Amino acid sequence: MTAHWPIRRPTEHAALRRVCRSARPTPSVPALMAALLDASERRDREGVCLAAHRVVRAAEENS
Repeated sequence: MTAHWPIRRPTEHAALRRVCRSARPTPSVPALMAALLDASERRDREGVCLAAHRVVRAAEENS
């Protein structure tokens, strides 16, 4: 018996292929900044980190 790891599921392969084909629109920088402020007010560290990274990525795409 040979082990094949990881075992890919057909739905996983289809989902990954579909994601690679579709481009998701990036939210605007002001919307992301609002999300960053909201997460900061709520003292949500993970939300602050995620929003800050998205702001940087959106700013890089727009420049």
